[in-house]
Amino acid sequence: MTPEELKKRTKQFALRMLTLADSLPNKPSGRVLANQIAKCGTSVVANSRAACRGRSKAKFISKLGVAEEEADESELWIELAMEHKLIAPRRLAPLHKEAGEITAILAASRKTASGR
Repeated sequence: MTPEELKKRTKQFALRMLTLADSLPNKPSGRVLANQIAKCGTSVVANSRAACRGRSKAKFISKLGVAEEEADESELWIELAMEHKLIAPRRLAPLHKEAGEITAILAASRKTASGR
């Protein structure tokens, strides 16, 4: 995956996460998850883009690691929204899958960069 493809994919992911956050119910559990979903979903794209602008190899690897952690955390918040029955699991399954795929892509990129 090229850096441009990663930028596009993570940006679309962030937009989908914001849509999810907006659609959660306005009750304590919904508000907590909405806040977390919005923050980590947008952090994935912010940190992956920052990695592409890294001033050093170490900074690049570090930012990829943060983006990877945020993508993995996104998976968690989506799972909690599903298991707490805030949104039907069938509606969240594609976004959950995308979070897992992005996590795997970022992990592989970080490992490749670290191994060089």
